[in-house]
Amino acid sequence: MVENTFKSQEKPLSTAKKFAGQTAVYGISTIASKVLIFFLTPIYTRAYVTAAYGVITTLYSYISIINALLAFGMETTFFRYLNKHPDNKQRVYNNAFASIFVVTILFLLFTIPFAGWIASYVDVNHTKNLATKGLLPHTIIGTTYADFLKYVYICLAIVIVDAWCAIPFAKLRADGRPARYGLIKLASVLIFVSFNLIFIYVVPFWLSHNLVGSAWISQWFTPRWVGYVFVSELLSSIVTLLLLLPQLLQIRFNFDREMLLNMYRYSWPVLIANLSYIVNENMDKILLGKLLPANISLHDVGIYGACSKIAVFLSIFVNAFRLGAEPFFFNHAKNKNATQTYARIMDYFVITVCVIFVGLIANIDWLKYFINRTYWVGLAVVPPLLFGYVSLGIYMNLSIWYKLSDQTKYGLYISGIGAILTIVLNIIFIPKYSYMASAWVSLIAYTVMMILSYIWGQKNYPIPYNLKKNLAYIVSSIIIVYFITRINGNYALTTSGSTATHAPVAFDKGFFIGDGLLLGYILVAFYFERDNLRAIFKL
Repeated sequence: MVENTFKSQEKPLSTAKKFAGQTAVYGISTIASKVLIFFLTPIYTRAYVTAAYGVITTLYSYISIINALLAFGMETTFFRYLNKHPDNKQRVYNNAFASIFVVTILFLLFTIPFAGWIASYVDVNHTKNLATKGLLPHTIIGTTYADFLKYVYICLAIVIVDAWCAIPFAKLRADGRPARYGLIKLASVLIFVSFNLIFIYVVPFWLSHNLVGSAWISQWFTPRWVGYVFVSELLSSIVTLLLLLPQLLQIRFNFDREMLLNMYRYSWPVLIANLSYIVNENMDKILLGKLLPANISLHDVGIYGACSKIAVFLSIFVNAFRLGAEPFFFNHAKNKNATQTYARIMDYFVITVCVIFVGLIANIDWLKYFINRTYWVGLAVVPPLLFGYVSLGIYMNLSIWYKLSDQTKYGLYISGIGAILTIVLNIIFIPKYSYMASAWVSLIAYTVMMILSYIWGQKNYPIPYNLKKNLAYIVSSIIIVYFITRINGNYALTTSGSTATHAPVAFDKGFFIGDGLLLGYILVAFYFERDNLRAIFKL
């Protein structure tokens, strides 16, 4: 069990090394899964036009927000209550799953009757409204009201099944079974990728060669219909639920009403904080579709969504860190040297995210080929999005203070401020600057959240972070990235009326200079951290 993994007499360097190993296991599975999904991006951007890809981006933004809502902050609550009730873990597990199950049933009761209205709301093309006025605009495959109605039902099924998987996955993490966790995640992704490839390549090939069963397949198959992306997602979610049956079968209908109410009290600020974080991540894409003219909205959402995928590598590391960090931090909280360990983990976290930040920008010249050339116009969003992920990762690291001290209301305040900034600034600037506004607003929101968490954390749960050293690494990475982007070329942005137009960005020079600066940055970091690194690898 995870509570027996770390002992109180262990030194900070030893526990930091163990933490790195635990995070690495989650990281390998997370990276493998995310990389597989990332390689769908070039396939999507070549199989679907920008507007159709905009549908994918928009609906996945809604799915992410609803997933956070249905999870109800129970993953964090589950870990916290395992720590508080080590002798009553089964009841904690029962209560955590029951709470999510009840929320999902209520959610279905309040959404299925309004599926038509929801479809009209997420349809940024407004095709239903135009049809009622006698207007029949040319529409791209997969962007009609009828299509959006199908997407609503499919997506409702996806978020329900995903919610039922949340606590069983958390149990695997709490039980110290990262290998099984990773294998199930990987299997789910393989199913998702496989069905995508089947619908995009295999079925059209089958039909074009008139192979056996082609007559039946042609009755229901629509080439280049983006809905198959969501069908593939639903199939992978169902397989994941089946693979988690051993954990699901461990649930007992033995609940503790008082504990359940206390868990709800703890979780709702976490829910708001998580929801605010997801809003920060996804609301920009939703607002782009709502605030831009209908003739360009899905196009710009598609470009923004595709280019933001280049930043996924830093997001992968941040997510892998979160998976390993949360159970580790809770388990290690009672150790006398816990705060020193947290500070040391922060040191190496900052160095790692800064290296990834510089590395991605230094190599964007070849990374851009993972998306179709028609999407390159939006590459200038990558630097601000990446630094936003740097700030987000540091914020996630900092946020442990309010979770350990049962002051989750601060998570609500911080994430709420970030969400308000995201919504207000996007509403103000999207009509003029389109997705460039969204990229910079993301950076601003996450940076403000990071600063607030540090200030309030030092007042309420002091941790001896090496502020000057960490700031030195962050500022130097920003300077290097600025220098690389200046070499590669400037982003030209003009406005025509109230609509932004975008000139292609170069990012095709300075490859060797960029990687030279990256190498220099890494060597300098190794030089200054050499003593600590020797100590870690000798343990």
